[in-house]
Amino acid sequence: MNLPPKVTERAFDRLAEIGAEGQALRVAVEGGGCSGFQYDIKLDAVADDDLVLEDKGQRVVIDPTSLPFLAGAVIDFSEELIGARFTIDNPNVTASCGCGTSFSI
Repeated sequence: MNLPPKVTERAFDRLAEIGAEGQALRVAVEGGGCSGFQYDIKLDAVADDDLVLEDKGQRVVIDPTSLPFLAGAVIDFSEELIGARFTIDNPNVTASCGCGTSFSI
């Protein structure tokens, strides 16, 4: 059985700070990049067939096509000296490219 993706409290807190009323953080897996797949993370409307992960009034959505690629993944938010970003710790990734923007499953 595939575990559903999880979203950390820190990621939900960051979404609340952004204040994107009526929108959710969409996490999708698309074909592309030098290793075959890449993430597309953006604010977007919720579609009827999305998986909705919700806490504190904030929502993260994943489309049905991306869901199997994100089984068991943890969506987080990271702040470092070089910048801040949403991150994905995905146990399904078998390799990634040198620049870290694409991966294979």
